[in-house]
Amino acid sequence: KNRKSQRNRKYSIGSLLLLLAFSFYFIINNGNKKQPHTAPAENPDVKPHKARHKEEQRYLTVFQGKVVSIKDGDTFEVLYDGQPERVRLAEIDCPEKSQAFGKNAKQYASDLCFGKQVTVTATGKRDRYNRIIGKVVTDDGINVNEALVKAGLAWHYKYYSKDTVLAADENKARELGVGLWADNNPVAPWDWRRQRRNSRQLQ
Repeated sequence: KNRKSQRNRKYSIGSLLLLLAFSFYFIINNGNKKQPHTAPAENPDVKPHKARHKEEQRYLTVFQGKVVSIKDGDTFEVLYDGQPERVRLAEIDCPEKSQAFGKNAKQYASDLCFGKQVTVTATGKRDRYNRIIGKVVTDDGINVNEALVKAGLAWHYKYYSKDTVLAADENKARELGVGLWADNNPVAPWDWRRQRRNSRQLQ
């Protein structure tokens, strides 16, 4: 009877070992199977990259860069920190491109600063077209805002500016009859734009 009992105990232990071996084999095989792809867990210390939207503009006051494009007499693109920034010259207004002397103003501005390093001084604010409004001075010391007014290729924008230097530059250009002041009846760009808007509304 003891021998039979020992034999049954051996069988029980053997069966248990086989069951454990089978379970271990099953777990190992399932673990090696290809798991479905899941997105990697996010690292809380790494901030996700966000695309730069048009409305997300840099706040800039004084910066230096290269003029890479002349849009018209008073609007340039300045390359700063690898990104172009559109700059609108402050306190002056050049004739529009399709207006008399508009192309002259663009060419004069191009001769002054295209391809040159300039310093832009602004308040950090932008206009409704996301342009920086500022003063542009070339690396050889030319104040582009003032130079355009002196050449008679820009008006002093008195509605937005009380700058006495620009006012004096415009008065002198008028007296000398240079640039647009050679015209018998020069039309200010803001008046010209308003006339264009009114004419379109009547159509």
